Amino acid sequence: MSKRNEVILAVGAHQDDIDFIASGSIAKWIGEGAVVYYLLCTNGNKGSDDPKMTSAKLAKIRRKEQEDAAKVLGVKKVYFLNHHDTELEPTLELKKEIVKVIRKIRPALVVTLDPTARYSIDLGYINHPDHIAAAEATLSAVFPLARDRLTFPDLAKKGFAPHKVKEILLTAFEKPNFIVDITDTLDLKIKALKEHKSQIKDPSQMEKMIKLWARRSGRKIKAKYAEGFKRIVLR
Repeated sequence: MSKRNEVILAVGAHQDDIDFIASGSIAKWIGEGAVVYYLLCTNGNKGSDDPKMTSAKLAKIRRKEQEDAAKVLGVKKVYFLNHHDTELEPTLELKKEIVKVIRKIRPALVVTLDPTARYSIDLGYINHPDHIAAAEATLSAVFPLARDRLTFPDLAKKGFAPHKVKEILLTAFEKPNFIVDITDTLDLKIKALKEHKSQIKDPSQMEKMIKLWARRSGRKIKAKYAEGFKRIVLR
């Protein structure tokens, strides 16, 4: 499916979230002519085990890393909401902040995490609560909050008119119903991820992991590498 001339918003909790889950697809869509924006809900100021690191310093580092990664992919702009890492909640305030960006850039497609993916026995992980909160708030922002004229009338008065998103893609490592062939853009995905130096201590191990994930998704459509999503077309 071509994304030519389409506006796309990708929403994550932390500065490397979108690059891990969807940057192969994003690079492909940008190559097809899409205009892509990132929105990160937290400042990522807790993800370090360096005893000399401070939260303030880490937030600055991670912002720069995300901006550099976005340049690799050709992302038009990155929005930062600057909530504290590990403290994100799907509050009305957060939903309103996301609605404001949706109404400003007016995307046809929103990409985010899956709020129902709380853990995986097969993959052996517990999902970060910030991921769940960001995804839940994004879904609420898409529907019904960004759409409804009488919701957040103060935003409308400031020029942020209601907007209806056409479709949503939720990241899906398991049971996707929409798979994107990223064989030609996997290298860009890995290059973008390597900009997140504060989080990726072993780039070669990261590359192996990304290729493993992408091969697993690719088998479903007989592609070398792919990314999987749950697609919701809004009616």
